[in-house]
Amino acid sequence: MPADNTTQRSKKSLVLSPELGFGTKASDRHQRLVNPDGSFNVRRRGDRKFSLADAYHTLIALGWWKFFGIIILGFILINFIFGSIYYLLGTEHLAGMIGNSTVDKFWESFFFSSQTLTTVGYGRMSPVGFWSSAVAAMESAIGLLSFALSTSLLWGRFSRPTAKVFYSNNAIVAPYRGGRGLMFRAVNGGRSQIVELEVVVTMARNELTDGKEIRKFYRLKLELEKLNFLPTSWTLVHPIDEESPFFEHTKNDLDRDDTEVLIMLKAFDESYSQTVYSRMSYKFHQVIFGAKFLPMTGEDTDGVTLLDLDKLNAYETVELPKTISQSSE
Repeated sequence: MPADNTTQRSKKSLVLSPELGFGTKASDRHQRLVNPDGSFNVRRRGDRKFSLADAYHTLIALGWWKFFGIIILGFILINFIFGSIYYLLGTEHLAGMIGNSTVDKFWESFFFSSQTLTTVGYGRMSPVGFWSSAVAAMESAIGLLSFALSTSLLWGRFSRPTAKVFYSNNAIVAPYRGGRGLMFRAVNGGRSQIVELEVVVTMARNELTDGKEIRKFYRLKLELEKLNFLPTSWTLVHPIDEESPFFEHTKNDLDRDDTEVLIMLKAFDESYSQTVYSRMSYKFHQVIFGAKFLPMTGEDTDGVTLLDLDKLNAYETVELPKTISQSSE
C-alpha cells in the first residue's frame, strides 16, 4: 500500500499532469495502462452493434497475417457456398463436367465457382439453364464487389501512415551529471524519414490522498523534448532531481506505487506528408536501476555513420551515485 507522503511532495515542485483519460481509480492488480505495442489496455463491454465501418477499421488495423488469413478464408467460404449451390441444383446444369464420383463432381462445382467469382472462366465448364446461369451471374457480381473491397482495403493498409518507432525493452536509471537520470531509447524502425519529433512523458502511480488510494499523473521534465531529425537513435533523459517524482524512490517504491511511465511521441512523416503518433509504456519491473546504455552508432569502413539496431536494448551495469538521503547516513 503506497505511503501517504503528501508532506514530502509539498516540499518539491512536482508538476502534476492533467488526467490522461484513464481515470484516477487505482488498480490493485498492477495492470498496464498502455500495452508495449502502443494499444490501450482497455476491454469494451456493452458496445453498440457491429457495423460495416467497424469492419473496415478492424481490417485496416489487423496484422498482415490475420488480414490475409481472413481474405483467404472468406474466398474459400464463398466458393464453398456457391459450389454447394451448383452441386445441389444438379451437375447436369454445368456443361463440360468430366468428374464421375460424387466427390469429384462437388470439387468441380467448387472450382467452377472460383472461376466464376474471379471472372477467369477457362471455358471448359459453363452454366446451362436459367437457375445455374442466375446463380453464376449473382456470384460474378459478388466477386466484382468483393475484389473491389479487397483492393481498397489493401491500398488502405499500404497508404496508412504509421510511426514505426522502436523503443528499448527497458528504461534505466543511470548516472547523469553527478546525479541520476531515468533514460530510455528510441529509434526510427521504418524506411521513411520522420522529422520534427516531439515527446511527452508522464508518470502514473498510486498514492494515498485523504486516506484513499488514487492514481496520479506527473509530467516528467526531459533533457530534450523536441528533435528536428531522427537519423540515428535518441536517448531520452529525465533528470532525477528534487523536482522529479522519482526523487529518492527505490525499486521497491515503484513496485509499491504501481508506477508506469507513459510515452507519447509525435512526428511528421516525410513520405506520407502526415503527422504520425507512437505510444509506449514502461511498468515498474521494466525499470533497471544501475545501468548504462551501450552506444548504437559507430563508423563504417567507408566513413559513413553505422547504426546498429541490434544494440537498441544493450546496456551494462554501473554503480549509481548516492542520493541525498544515502549521503546523509
